[in-house]
Amino acid sequence: MEQSGLPCQEDDMLKQDEKEPNARQTSRADWPTELQKEFDKDEFYGAVGSVLVSETDKVRVWHLHLPVGKRCRFHRHVLDYFWTAHNPGRARGYYDDGRVVDVTHYPGETKHFTFGEGEHFVHSVENIGDTDLLFTTVEFLDSANPPLPVPDEVRLERVS
Repeated sequence: MEQSGLPCQEDDMLKQDEKEPNARQTSRADWPTELQKEFDKDEFYGAVGSVLVSETDKVRVWHLHLPVGKRCRFHRHVLDYFWTAHNPGRARGYYDDGRVVDVTHYPGETKHFTFGEGEHFVHSVENIGDTDLLFTTVEFLDSANPPLPVPDEVRLERVS
């Protein structure tokens, strides 16, 4: 099985509990059976948002909309990218290393991630707040890893 690298962030020098004070370190074996099955099924899924709204030879631009109480599919990040939150809300992340992390998002919050060759992480995001969550994610195709395929059903349908 390939090794999972952690993305490099601006705050890499902080201890894990300082970066994610609401993280619970668990094992995926502790997750509910259905969640484990979803992870196994989607571990290599490349759609990192609800809809791919734009793609060039340099970037992919995604929108992620999570209604209250909903969770996106597990998906794999292999490309350098950033995301920006458009509104306030609460989310719970389930990560391939077993962590479960609760966070509060604010409008304009932006996080940047960089991956070395062979590095990646897999996660799913659940909306645990009382407002829909809206994000824009931009992936950079000239990263150290090749891009994952994108299913046609997540591409924006052009209306003529």
